Formats: sequence, C-alpha cells, structure tokens
Amino acid sequence: MMKRRLFLKNSLATGAAVVAANAGLLIPTTVLADWNKKAFTAKTTDDALSNLFGSTNATDSGDIILKAPAIAENGAVTPVTVDASKMNGVESIAILAMKNPLPLVCEYTFSANAVGYVSTRIKMGQTMDVVAIVKAGGKLFKAKQEVKVTIGGCGG
Repeated sequence: MMKRRLFLKNSLATGAAVVAANAGLLIPTTVLADWNKKAFTAKTTDDALSNLFGSTNATDSGDIILKAPAIAENGAVTPVTVDASKMNGVESIAILAMKNPLPLVCEYTFSANAVGYVSTRIKMGQTMDVVAIVKAGGKLFKAKQEVKVTIGGCGG
C-alpha cells in the first residue's frame, strides 16, 4: 500500500514540474555560465587577450605563483595551478598555452573578496610556455613557465 502511495506522490510531483516547465514558469532568472567566443576562438595570444581583457599589456608579477610540471609526460592532462592570493582585488585569472592552435585555455571570473586561486588540467600539443594572466585592480599581471611535453595532447 505504501509503495502505491509513494508512486502516485512522485508521479504527481513530476507531472506538476513538467506542466510548469512547459508553461514557462520554470525559466532561469540568471545565467550561470557565459563565454567570450571571440577570445576562446582566437588564433593568437594577442587576439585572445584583446578580446578577453581589451588589452595585451600585462606586467610580470612575483605575486603570482604559477605551478606546472617542468616535464609533462602526457600533454592531454597537464596540471596547472595559479595562486594569486597575495594580490588584492583579483577580478579574473586566465591561462594560456602559447603554441596551442587556440591559445586561451580557460578564464575564471571572481566575485568581490574571493581568493585568486585556480587549479585545473590543460591540454598541450607540444613544449611551450604556459602563461597565467591575472586581472587585479583593473590592471593585468602575468607569470609564465615553460612546460616540456613528451606525449602531445592535441593529436601528438
């Protein structure tokens, strides 16, 4: 008897949700993710930075700690960490793989008072510089590190 009641209750809830969705009552009020198509499809690093930040001028900074392996055995899953927690007002962090066909790998935007720290894995086709661009206080800062790739991740 309880199984029948549970089945009817769940069916009614699912049906109500479907009717609400079809009626347009369950429309999201905010978009949780957006991407800058021009920046992510740019073929050069300058084009990617221009489309992402409106500028290509980034100053070297010792406050950015970029961690990547000196030798990546598999370029398909190269671990990269960017720590800009020493900087105030971090607005975003972008990671670029300079010789990839599309150099902009990822970009993270932070809300106020967030700690500027990112850890991810990127795909690299060959040995190249990995560059972290941090936008803080309306200015661009960078750090770079060369990563030697033994097995390419972009078809190599």
